[in-house]
Amino acid sequence: MNTTWNCCFVVVVVVVCTNYFCCLVKSQPFGFPTANLSTKWTNSPSAPHSVDFRDGSTARSILLRWALGFGPRYACGFFCNGNCDTYLFAIYIVQTNSVGGMIYAGFPQVVWSANRDNPVKLNATLDLTSDGDLILRDVGGTIAWSTNTGGKSVVGLNLTEMGNLVLFDKNNNTVWESFDHPTDSLVPGQKLVLGPELTASISVTNWSRGGLFSLSVTNQGLAAFMESNPPQPYYEATVYGNKTGKEPSYVRFLNGSLAFYILSSEPSQPDRVISVPNASSAQYMRLDNDGHLRVYEWIPTEWKEVADIFKESFGECDYPLVCGNYGLCSRGLCTCPSGESETTTYFKQIDNRQPALGCSEITPLSCGASQYHSFLELNDTTYFSFTPDIENIDSEKCKQACLQNCSCKAAIFQYGLNSSDGRCYLPSEIFSLKHGDRQRNYYISIAYVKVQRLLLSVSPPSGKKKTNQSKTILAISLGSISGLFVLIGIVKKAEEEHLEDLIDKYDEDMPTHGEEVVNMMKVAAWCLQGDFVKRPSMSMVIKVLEGVSEIEHNLDYNFSYPPLARVSHQEVNVCFSSTTPLLPSVLSGPR
Repeated sequence: MNTTWNCCFVVVVVVVCTNYFCCLVKSQPFGFPTANLSTKWTNSPSAPHSVDFRDGSTARSILLRWALGFGPRYACGFFCNGNCDTYLFAIYIVQTNSVGGMIYAGFPQVVWSANRDNPVKLNATLDLTSDGDLILRDVGGTIAWSTNTGGKSVVGLNLTEMGNLVLFDKNNNTVWESFDHPTDSLVPGQKLVLGPELTASISVTNWSRGGLFSLSVTNQGLAAFMESNPPQPYYEATVYGNKTGKEPSYVRFLNGSLAFYILSSEPSQPDRVISVPNASSAQYMRLDNDGHLRVYEWIPTEWKEVADIFKESFGECDYPLVCGNYGLCSRGLCTCPSGESETTTYFKQIDNRQPALGCSEITPLSCGASQYHSFLELNDTTYFSFTPDIENIDSEKCKQACLQNCSCKAAIFQYGLNSSDGRCYLPSEIFSLKHGDRQRNYYISIAYVKVQRLLLSVSPPSGKKKTNQSKTILAISLGSISGLFVLIGIVKKAEEEHLEDLIDKYDEDMPTHGEEVVNMMKVAAWCLQGDFVKRPSMSMVIKVLEGVSEIEHNLDYNFSYPPLARVSHQEVNVCFSSTTPLLPSVLSGPR
């Protein structure tokens, strides 16, 4: 009796536990890391192994690499980030329970994606074809991505314990692997070789490849670039010596380090090592959209940053966009460029409440008015990148080289003991500038930022003492011209097309700005035309001064006016109705 009862009890317990266990793992089996040919998956809300997370993201796993116990594991499948109108086919790290089911703790972290620039929609399909190709098709059958491995003896698909998605042949040799096609991240064990590069996403929510930063291995080491035209390096870790290994240069992300194999190869000791905290859980390294190369780790209920790789040699002002375009970074604070003795403001902050967004030009540079380009001199100012275009040069020739090239936005000049033997860099785009770094750089650096100077403003020529900086060409020209019209035969000079002969040679500023002074003479003559119909409006004068309109060519320099009629005392008080047309001699306001 007791034996029968005990047997029945065992049977009941087994049945109950078995039923409970089946219900528990119905949607998430212990692990499904491999797939055979002729397997097809559909991105459907009703698909198995689908989890919606609290941050709005959704993961529909097709493969999951599970190990005994709780913890972060690699999976791959359809993934959306918040706005689930479109999906990536991606490899991501998820949290699993003791039976291999994905759980809601934390959020998935994508470490690779196949179609970051070409996301697909609901009901898209992934097909491991009978001839060994892995094809992602959007709704309607359009191919969004493919491994192009058809006919290459592929027999299966495997998601490895390292998070590498592999197509393999019957001898278990790799035919294709995701590690050879990195996106913006590396995982422990993965290497970045010469050729492929990490490219940052556009933003935290937009994972497309259009970000401004890239990281690549060179024959000399590791370099990060600002993706301008041409690309500008902002970080370089160099290895010196002669290459001994036959493999292409690479770096490998290991537990505790980023190891450089530039000259040698494994199993030799690395040529250089950048330390990383030892992993106590899952880790990954990502080139973020702000240009930082960070290491993240699951500790213990969330993802946290544990290292910033570039900080080994970087200061807070060394990143290309730390203060946005044209922003000036000093001790982590962002301002807009302004000369020490300048009274004119050339830049303004894009958002006064967010200085790190950068600065914009008040008057944009115009190649059509390049004769009015000048420089804002910023002493003790460097740039994140410096690849000299000209060497053995002084600052004046450096600036002239920039003035002669309209695409040049600044002349960055550096020198050591001899200012006439310096180096000149002429960038075509300006990102963040860096102030006050002389002690660290062991050289003197001056940034001459090109600005669009209005005709009204006068900048004394470089190298001369700045005197009477409040003068303007308008005041100088009109003040001088008022006397010149009376004393000198302007009509004759105009006919001979030699108005420059009328410039006061004894003035310190006017001869160096001869073309501008002559233009101001013409503007003055235009405003003094005897026929008032031919005179310009004030808005037209402003456009000419800004360099966006041209001066009238057919000017009459024979200034003559009809005699003013004498009026009696009784005629002075004249009343105008609202419909009375006003003559130019009465109407003096802008037209």
